[in-house]
Amino acid sequence: MAISYKKLWKLLIDKDMKKKDLQAAAGISSASVTKLAKNENVNTEVLQKVCTALNCDISDIMEMIPENNQ
Repeated sequence: MAISYKKLWKLLIDKDMKKKDLQAAAGISSASVTKLAKNENVNTEVLQKVCTALNCDISDIMEMIPENNQ
């Protein structure tokens, strides 16, 4: 299974936010934003900060995708 953060980027578009805005609102590093953009692993603290900043649930920003469907 792979992790996809496509839902996060769609949510940012809906909220008219840029990655830089997310970084500032969530208080996360640019490296964390880059990892999210590359669908790489980030720790749960980062995900919690993003959800708090966007007032959403974890399922609103990420999903698990079977490896063969990428």
